[in-house]
Order: sequence, then C-alpha cells, then structure tokens
Amino acid sequence: MLKTAGDYVIPEALKGTILEKIMHARVHELIGAQSRLPAGSIEDVLDRAPTVRSFRKALTRGTPAVIAEIKAASPSAGMIREDFDLLKVAREYTDAGAAAISVITEVQYFRGGLEIVAQLRWDTRLPLLRKDFLIDPYQVLEARHAGADAVLLIAALLDTPALRSMREEAERHGMEALVEAHNEAELRRALDSGASIVGVNNRDLRSFEVSLDTAINLARMLPKGILAVAESGIRTAGDIRKLAAAGYQGFLVGEHLMRSPSPGAALSELMKA
Repeated sequence: MLKTAGDYVIPEALKGTILEKIMHARVHELIGAQSRLPAGSIEDVLDRAPTVRSFRKALTRGTPAVIAEIKAASPSAGMIREDFDLLKVAREYTDAGAAAISVITEVQYFRGGLEIVAQLRWDTRLPLLRKDFLIDPYQVLEARHAGADAVLLIAALLDTPALRSMREEAERHGMEALVEAHNEAELRRALDSGASIVGVNNRDLRSFEVSLDTAINLARMLPKGILAVAESGIRTAGDIRKLAAAGYQGFLVGEHLMRSPSPGAALSELMKA
C-alpha cells in the first residue's frame, strides 16, 4: 500500500523553519514518485544497475579527500550558478583531484534532480553521493537505480532506529551512507545508529549561519575508526588544514566551488592544503 502525506512526521525541532517547508514539498514529491514508479518495478531492474563504487575507499586513498558538490541553488543563498555545463564541471572536479562528487537532487529549493546523477554516472569514474532529504527506503532504492554510490542521511530528520534502518537499506544495495549531524544530540544519534561514515555540517539548520567551530568542537566526540567528514563553510586550503588537524579526513565543499568562475581551479587551490 502506498503511503500518504500523513504517514510522514516532520520532527518538532524543524517546525517553523525553512526545512519544514522543504520537507512538506519533499513528501509530496516522494508520494508522486512512488505512484509513478513503484518500488517493485525498480527492484526488478536493479540487476542491470551499474556496479557500485566505494565511497569510503575513495575518501581514504589520499589527502585531502574533497567531496566536490554540484549545487545550483539553495534556500539560504538563492541561485548560485545558472546555465552551467554539468559534465564540464564534473570533469573539472575529476581533473583537479576530487575524491567524490556530491549531487543535490532536491528539485524545488535546490534546483537539483536525480537525472543529474544518472547523467554523471556514465561520464565520471568518481563515486557519486546523492545528497537530499531522505526519509523513506524508497529514496535509497531510487538513488541506486539512478546510479548513486552513496547516500546522505540527515540525523535531524530521522531518529536512531530510522537512521539505522536507512543505512542498512543502503548497504543492502551495496551503497554506503554518510550520516550527517549538526549538533551533539544528532551526532550521538548518528553514532548510536552504527554509522561508520559521519559528517558534521557547519551550517545551522535553523539560522543557516555557518561556523567551522561546529565541526571543530564536535570532533572530540568522534571515536577512532569513524571516517569523519566536515561539511559547509570550507573556502580555503587553510580551512581544510584546520579541520584535518581536528581529525577530519573528508571535506564536502559546494557553494564555494560552484560560485567560482572555474570550479576546477577553485578546487585545485583547496587541494594545496
């Protein structure tokens, strides 16, 4: 039986924020997607999906391990880059030494789409991370179908059992999950869910203010063996050095690169860390 909007509960902490609006839109898109292409239909053709590439291995092959993001817009920044050549940007990222590519697939507020993942899958050798507001196993399934190698799970949207369930769903399809936290409580839930790749986002979800101190202060909570990724607000090689000293091995960078005249040249500068 298909779920309805009433089956999805938006966390109380997000009420009154832009994320509540995003989630309402996302739920309706999710319901529509499931009615157009049921999960069973996707499962039937997954044996023809491209082989998954290891996100974790890509982040541990060399330093700094930058996850370069393709991001056209955001609620806080508005339009970031219009009419860009998607494949050209991806090739620039690859040539500049990116470890992986993050693709925002939320449509209404970020101007993304799953079709971007599908396009890039055949044009880059780098692992692709689907970055979106994932709240249902169906979204993990469609990520695999589109050609994603990993998915982002946001602890602000999911309780501990749901985080664990979604991560296990990703692993069932051969993918890995980057579990994202913004504060101590979320990071504790991410770790309790069994996540082995954990991201700390420096952007406050309520105010959208960004501070690298968030990742630096939370680094003390990250146990050994966790692959730690710092996200948002990274603009210089010095920022990467600072975060690496705190214990981060991966660095997700989007807006800074996408605003640059040459995203690849901007990434090359970051890689000098």
